[in-house]
Amino acid sequence: MRLCEFKNEPYADFSKPENAQPMRAALAAVRAEFGKTYDLRIGGGQYQTGDLLTSVNPSNPAEVIGLHHKATSELANQAIAVADAYFPTWAAVPMAERVALLRKATEILKRRKQEFNAWLVYESGKSWAEAEADVSEAIDFCDYYALLAERLASPEALVQLPGEHGELRYLPLGVGIIIPPWNFPLAILAGMTVAALVVGNTVVVKPSSDTPTIAAKFAEVLAEAGFPEHCYTMMVGSGAEVGDLLVTHPRTRFICFTGSREVGLRINELAAKTVKGQIWIKRVIAEMGGKDSIIVDEEADLEAAAQGVVWSAFGYQGQKCSACSRAIVSEKLYDAFLEKVKTKVEALTLGQADDPANYMGPVISERSMKTILNYIEIGKQEGRLITGGQRAAGDGYYIAPTVIADITADSRIFQEEIFGPVLAVTKARDFEHALALANDSEYGLTGAMYSRNPEKIRAAKDRFFVGNLYINRKCTGAMVGAHPFGGFNMSGTDSKAGGPDYLLWFVQAKSIAERQL
Repeated sequence: MRLCEFKNEPYADFSKPENAQPMRAALAAVRAEFGKTYDLRIGGGQYQTGDLLTSVNPSNPAEVIGLHHKATSELANQAIAVADAYFPTWAAVPMAERVALLRKATEILKRRKQEFNAWLVYESGKSWAEAEADVSEAIDFCDYYALLAERLASPEALVQLPGEHGELRYLPLGVGIIIPPWNFPLAILAGMTVAALVVGNTVVVKPSSDTPTIAAKFAEVLAEAGFPEHCYTMMVGSGAEVGDLLVTHPRTRFICFTGSREVGLRINELAAKTVKGQIWIKRVIAEMGGKDSIIVDEEADLEAAAQGVVWSAFGYQGQKCSACSRAIVSEKLYDAFLEKVKTKVEALTLGQADDPANYMGPVISERSMKTILNYIEIGKQEGRLITGGQRAAGDGYYIAPTVIADITADSRIFQEEIFGPVLAVTKARDFEHALALANDSEYGLTGAMYSRNPEKIRAAKDRFFVGNLYINRKCTGAMVGAHPFGGFNMSGTDSKAGGPDYLLWFVQAKSIAERQL
């Protein structure tokens, strides 16, 4: 099968009773597991430290999703030792066998899809549709990386010199540390983990403290698929106690991280320092967020642009690194755009994530809610509040979708990543001004442009400096295989998850030339 023939996992339409009923049943079944305690698992052993991390439902923080024993530094060292000791065994497993295990994991995820949807709704506050997209993406990563691994096992032949046989082999790196985020707690966790495993690396995964239960459930999938327990560990723990240790350990070969700019830069700095016993330069694969813009040109379809901006800004409460947080709008359309956006935003439904009538749910945590509300107060001073601007009613971490207009390029809410349901709108004199504003950022992850003008579209393709550019569509919703994902500048290493070259980050190439006697 050629990569271009890969098919993405279809999304369920929950407006149909035959899809909605299994989802309701899954929500009820998952709710019955609330409050369960999860042990640490290292190399087949189970450990209880007594220091418990409590995961709660952000729609109703009084509900405990799960209790997770947190790792100590001793257990973190043990996890790396187990992974390091098992690495030669796992690396020697033929690629075809590892691919077969990954394909089993894909089928298990498909079978348990509604269950994982429910965990995402409850632990990460995703709507039914956002949860469905997350689980579908996890399935896609597993399926697509299995194809990539098969291709990697049979690389294109080298130029053959007379009297020699030359070949290129791709070898796994060693022990990897996988640090996924809470906002795509299944898709990104699964994608980074299986990419490392399928090519023969062993991993220690430190999931987000906001979504550890989803990670524990994915560990069940790996176990059921037949991945040896010595090749992976899911380790809940604080960054201060175990995170830095995992990154700086001399037997750590690479770190795969998705999260904030600040944490990503710290990981990069720590990984760059060699320590006693380290014999390699550690590889860092990082995706670190964005401050993403949508340009609305004077020649845009105004209705399509307004709808695309709203979907991009407020899907999953704006908690996507790809979310539109800056709308840069031609002065000729500015007032009409604001009117349309205001109407559309005020029509969005907000409430408990397990209610399918709600388009938006809570933000992830009380800490995040306070940070976002603080930015909103800053924005009110920097611009003109159009709608929202306050905490919404309810027991959860709800924030009304907020639009603030007349924001200038030197404003904090124009430059700083907020990671919440806040849209800054800025007026542009013309297309060149709009493009300059869009590029006025230390980030470079996603961007979009709405225009009917082919010359301006060509200019955006050349000079809109982002890793993922979308024309006349929203800037969120990258699809595995179709939109390789990763950004420039402070958005990370542009590793292009879900793209044809992604697995190369997890291997090293060995060139072999054999003189024929």
